Amino acid sequence: MIVFRTLMRGRTCSRWAAVILCLTVGTICAHAIAGRKSSLPGMADANGTARSAMRPDVLQLQARIDSLLGEVLPDGSHSQRGYWGILIADRDTGETLYSQNEDHFFTPASNGKLFTTALALALLGPDYRFRTTLESKGTMGSDGRLGGDLLLVGRGDPDLSNRKFPYDKKSDTDGPVDKILAEMADAAVAKGLKEIDGDVVGDDSYFPYDPYPEGWSVGDLFFRFGAPVSAIAFNDNTLSVEMRPGASPGEPPAIAVEPAAAADTFGVELAMVSAGDKSDFAVVRQPATNFLLLRGTISPGHARMRIDLAMPDPVKTAAGELKGLLEARGVRVRGGIRVQHGAPPRTTANGEPILTPVDAAAVAGNSTVLAEHVSQPLIEIVRITNKVSQNLHAELLLRTVGREKVGAGSTAAGLEAEKDFLKGAGIADGDVVLSDGSGLSRDDLVTPRAVGALLNYAVKQPWGAAFVSTLPVAGVDGTLENRMKNSAATGFIEAKTGAADHARALSGYATTRGGEYLVFSIFVNNNAQHGTDATGTLDAIATAMTETLGATAAAKSRR
Repeated sequence: MIVFRTLMRGRTCSRWAAVILCLTVGTICAHAIAGRKSSLPGMADANGTARSAMRPDVLQLQARIDSLLGEVLPDGSHSQRGYWGILIADRDTGETLYSQNEDHFFTPASNGKLFTTALALALLGPDYRFRTTLESKGTMGSDGRLGGDLLLVGRGDPDLSNRKFPYDKKSDTDGPVDKILAEMADAAVAKGLKEIDGDVVGDDSYFPYDPYPEGWSVGDLFFRFGAPVSAIAFNDNTLSVEMRPGASPGEPPAIAVEPAAAADTFGVELAMVSAGDKSDFAVVRQPATNFLLLRGTISPGHARMRIDLAMPDPVKTAAGELKGLLEARGVRVRGGIRVQHGAPPRTTANGEPILTPVDAAAVAGNSTVLAEHVSQPLIEIVRITNKVSQNLHAELLLRTVGREKVGAGSTAAGLEAEKDFLKGAGIADGDVVLSDGSGLSRDDLVTPRAVGALLNYAVKQPWGAAFVSTLPVAGVDGTLENRMKNSAATGFIEAKTGAADHARALSGYATTRGGEYLVFSIFVNNNAQHGTDATGTLDAIATAMTETLGATAAAKSRR
């Protein structure tokens, strides 16, 4: 009765009749409009959203999503046992067409990269390039002798590797993994370098020494998706181990490591077993200097096996690889290899970050540059980051933003710069809680509305079209190459995937068969099947919106 009196107060009978009509329709489309904000920031009002919610195509989508979330999964459970957050909005008007838990927090997984890559494009620009050098504070005589150390100075280039550019449907490689380092060694030799009195030094002090962001799990640290972060990112800071049985009984298994300089950075305890026994090996974490241990057995008839691991010490490995390349070119190195890290990030007694700007002049000093490598434009690096969901690259982008815009190349500095960026995008303070750049951290939280607002903002920026082009395309490339293939969504969805234990995400842009342009964000958390079954449901929702939703005549005429 309280609600009834409130509705009646000051209203005519005709208005009350309209309310009754709206409530009748609302029983059909309650998920889409009841008790929710109407639109993305700065866009349509509540009445506009109500009109959209009463569109027949919107009601049809509501019914399809309800059906999908009620389906029985192979384990006998329902998709509804997971926690779903969904926002689907018209890209041009911002009107919400469907929503569910859109203002609740979800673990974003790799959807966190949307914030980092948009931030980098906005603050650094699509044409920004990274610079890596071979340099020395010593002098080189006419005889080619360098009086001092030779430093490999990294400044966050994600692609000191053999990756091919531009990206075309997949990430290809060309040549050995040390291709860039070899080119730099050639350049130094071409300048006359013949001897180094000191050491070959890997210098990654451009960023503070902080290889693992907050919230990463110990289980992440030994596979390539959890590679440590450093301003020298050699071969994506990963190594490959190939194992094969010994040539004869009693002979230990043969192991080949690429890059070769990483061979002594992890432990190996592999043994041969008899032909009747099965191979059984695993990567083990151990409390030691070489905290990765490859341990187990291999039977004589087993085929070659290959495993990719995170480099435990990428800067040392890069320095060692460079030393070997120089020596192979006839350069005599009198010293050894060593690393030069920056100081770790500073914090207050309460753990709050202290963002002390780097004294650039003091760091630069007086150095002679013997070789230089300039990266691909930032837009091509962002394309790789989003298409294949490259965690290390996202972390490097965030720290580079911190270094360039705040003066400190830490994760905290990058996140500080991100605060103003999000405010400019119309995202409410507190709607995004991130502690890294890749989304690998379990501390990260976002709302579907915040993701939708970011996407709606980004597409309207001068770099917006380029940003959209970096996202995987359903059924075509990247992490969506084999999803929604041969469906109504194939080629019509450009979106970032996300996957973590018990969590899946898909957010991006869609063009419907009816000609409507959408931004959308779909999350499911707390899925007992580690997201396997939820991925199918998520893709079905995305496909349903491309099949079902169609622009109104007025909207079509505007386009």
